[in-house]
Amino acid sequence: MRPEHCVTRNHIDVWHTRAMPSGAVRISFRTVLRCSLLPLVIWTGIACFAYVVYHPVVAMVLGAILLMSFCVGFGLRRTAGHSVRCSAYGAFGGVLDKSMAGF
Repeated sequence: MRPEHCVTRNHIDVWHTRAMPSGAVRISFRTVLRCSLLPLVIWTGIACFAYVVYHPVVAMVLGAILLMSFCVGFGLRRTAGHSVRCSAYGAFGGVLDKSMAGF
């Protein structure tokens, strides 16, 4: 993959496409966060609920599962030839996107 095509709309698919800029342009991490705002709020609420109701260990396990999913997504993107930046943004958006499939 050519470096100029990395970190574009074509290679990073985040949860809310309406927040993405039009066309194939470089996006910032702030855009990825804005596009993933709803999943972030939902998972933060679930973690806080688990922390208060059950035990702090439950919230840590949930965070560890999300971190492990991020690491696997990052590794798969790196082996596919994406840049580090594209892999990080794509893994972050992908984890939040796939985690919301049940909702």
